[in-house]
Amino acid sequence: MYLHLAILIVWVVLNLGAIPAIPPWDPSFVILAMVASVEAIFLSTFVLINQNRMAELSERRAELDLQISLLNEHETTRLIETALTERLKVSTPADDELPQLAQNVDPQAVMSQIEQVSKNQTKR
Repeated sequence: MYLHLAILIVWVVLNLGAIPAIPPWDPSFVILAMVASVEAIFLSTFVLINQNRMAELSERRAELDLQISLLNEHETTRLIETALTERLKVSTPADDELPQLAQNVDPQAVMSQIEQVSKNQTKR
């Protein structure tokens, strides 16, 4: 920002004829306006690209949060079901899932799987 401001000030000062040894090359500042317009186009493009990247990352985080919440809900449901079945002395199909529920879930593995599924969907 400071570099741009310095260039702008030097451009204006030199083109107003403040230094007689240097003749003004853009006395009406048309070239300066064109350069500023082109620079604004490039800057806005870079900002939009960055916003798209940030939106994609945010969407991936939301998907990961959703998957972890669903896993948590599933585990909680199974734990309640297990507690009730133990209390009532009955068995259910959920008893077979208990070893899986005891394992830790790696968020990176879940994220990798989400990315793989999204890549497969975009190829279609």
